[in-house]
Amino acid sequence: MLNLYADAVASLKSGGVILYPSDTIWGLGCDARMDASIEKLFDIKNRPENKGLILLISKIEQLSEYVEQVPEIAWDLAEFAEDPLTIIYPKGKNVSKYMLGPDGSIAIRLLKDEFCKGLVYRYQRGIVSTSANISGAPSPTDFASISESIKSQVDYILKPENSDKKGGLKSSKIIKLGLGGEYTMIRS
Repeated sequence: MLNLYADAVASLKSGGVILYPSDTIWGLGCDARMDASIEKLFDIKNRPENKGLILLISKIEQLSEYVEQVPEIAWDLAEFAEDPLTIIYPKGKNVSKYMLGPDGSIAIRLLKDEFCKGLVYRYQRGIVSTSANISGAPSPTDFASISESIKSQVDYILKPENSDKKGGLKSSKIIKLGLGGEYTMIRS
């Protein structure tokens, strides 16, 4: 298992794009600070650069590294959510410009899934998450349904032995928080 993570981490550090089972569906990921890596990810997906991306973190303490001012309610929402929950925070920081919305916001999900959390923990910083499909196509329900175009263009495929049961779940819920703790449900 450690070698599996080591190769994925080495790929991320060198600016690579990886294919991996996220806590929700199969995803594409890269370092959230490297413009060139994110541009490559957009090219692989044939996705416009203005479409949002999600940052995955392994520890709640990492919120302060990526958000200028964390609304008080966010700590409990992120930590105690039972299902995968992506929270859009006002004023992101320390990431590529591609990770920020037009208003400077950033979408972050605290991982609960042990496999994916292990990857992000070993990388020691947040990584990008976006579905492993060509833009506009359905999200793949399992590894076998990921397009060969995607598989052939990534730098590394992180495929655990039990990957048949990974992926194919559903996308996370998404809420947008304001500085005062007000929120809007974006996807339920």
